[in-house]
Amino acid sequence: MEIKRDVYLERLINRKHNGFVKVITGIRRCGKSYLLNTLFYNHLMDCEIPEDHVILFAFDSADDLIKIGEDPLLLDNANSERKVDPKKFLDYLNRQITDKEMYYLLLDEVQNLGAFESVLNGFLRKKNLDVYVTGSNSKFLSKDILTEFEGRGDEIHVLPLSFSEYFSVYDGSKEEAFDDYSVYGGLPAVALMATEEQKAAYLTTQMQNLYLRDIINRYHLQDDCAIGELLDVISSGISTLTNPRKLSATFASVKKTTISEVTVDKYIEHMEDAFMINRVKRYDVKGRKYIGTPYKIYFEDVGLRNARLNFRQIEGTHIMENIIYNELRFRGYKADVGVVESREQNEDGKEVRKQLEIDFIATMGSKKYYIQSAYAIPDEDKYKQETKSFDKVKDSFKKIILVEKSMKPRRDENGYVMMGVKEFLLDANSLEC
Repeated sequence: MEIKRDVYLERLINRKHNGFVKVITGIRRCGKSYLLNTLFYNHLMDCEIPEDHVILFAFDSADDLIKIGEDPLLLDNANSERKVDPKKFLDYLNRQITDKEMYYLLLDEVQNLGAFESVLNGFLRKKNLDVYVTGSNSKFLSKDILTEFEGRGDEIHVLPLSFSEYFSVYDGSKEEAFDDYSVYGGLPAVALMATEEQKAAYLTTQMQNLYLRDIINRYHLQDDCAIGELLDVISSGISTLTNPRKLSATFASVKKTTISEVTVDKYIEHMEDAFMINRVKRYDVKGRKYIGTPYKIYFEDVGLRNARLNFRQIEGTHIMENIIYNELRFRGYKADVGVVESREQNEDGKEVRKQLEIDFIATMGSKKYYIQSAYAIPDEDKYKQETKSFDKVKDSFKKIILVEKSMKPRRDENGYVMMGVKEFLLDANSLEC
C-alpha cells in the first residue's frame, strides 16, 4: 500500500535545479528512502525525464555495490570503518553521464561513501547534475550538513507520518485512528502492520536495537545503560518543564544512581542530533526574547516514546500536546512555548507576578498563531483558565484552543477559536479557520 507524502514531495519538487545538494534527513525508518526512490522518482518519470538520466544508487545495496566493483561482504563488516571507494563510484557515474542534458542523481545512505563531502561538493560544479541524497542520522546530521557543504546543502527534514497521512491508510474512524496513533505513533512500517502485537514488538525492538544503538556507536559511549535510563526519565516527563538539574535529580531519585548535569545535557544533545527528541525553549511574548531554561521535551514519534515505557504511561494530555507540536513542524512552522506575565493580587492584597503559559507560539514568516492544547474543557471555569494567557496577549494574531473531543471550529466573543484536535489535524487549512 502506498502512503502519500505529498507535503515532502512538493518540497523536493520546489527545490529542483536550485544549485544545491538536496539533503533528506530524519529519524531512521521515517520514510526518507521511500520518498526519494519511489515518490520522487515516479514524479521524474511523470515529467518524462528519460530513465537513463535518473541515476539511483544505494550505498547499502549489495546489488549496487557490485556494479562498481565493491565487495559487499567487506563493507558489511560491523567492525570495519571501511567506506565505499569514491574513485570506483565516480568512475561508474562518469560512465552513466553521456551527454550535456540534465541528470538527476538520487543517492541513498550516502554516508557509506568515502569522502562523501568532497564528492558531493564536486557535483555542485557540474551544471547538468541535480543531486538528492539521504543519510543515516547516526552519522549524517543537520549540523554535519551545514558544516560540510558550506551553505550549499538544502535540507528537507522528514518526520514520521502526520495524523492525516496516517489516517489516509487507516481502516476505521478518525476516533479509532487517533487512539491508535496516540499509542503507536506514525512510523510508516507500524502504520501498515495488522496487529497491535506486531506494532508494539517492532517499536520496542527498534528503539533498543536501532535508535539507541546508533547514538552509542556514534559517540562511543562506554556506559550504554545510563543514556537508556535517562531516556526513560525523559519519556516519563514529556511536555513538562524541565532542565538538566531537574533531570539529574529525578535520575538519582528513580534510578538510585547519579548522573551529572553536564552529562545529562550532553546526552540530550545526542538524542536531538539523532532526531529522537526535540528541546523546545520558552519565549517571553512581551519581552520578545527566549528563556534558556527550563524547557520542554517532545518526541519525534510518540510510538517510540511509548515503547520505551513499555506502553505503561499513555497520558492523553501530554501525548496530544506532543502530536500538536509535531503537526506544527510538519506544516513548516517553528513552535515555541509562550510565556506571558500576569500581575495579580494574593490573599493579602499584595500584587504578585505570575507567569502564564501558552503551549505553542507557531510562526512561519509573518504568520503567527497562539495555540493551547486543553484536552478537555468541561465547564466555564476550565475555559477561563485555558484562555487566561490569551487575555494577556494584546496583539491581533489568531488564538486557538484544541480539545480532544471532536468538534467543528467555533469562535467566542474575544475571537478565540476552539476546535477538536482531530479536525485540526485532518484539515491542512485549519489554522486559517
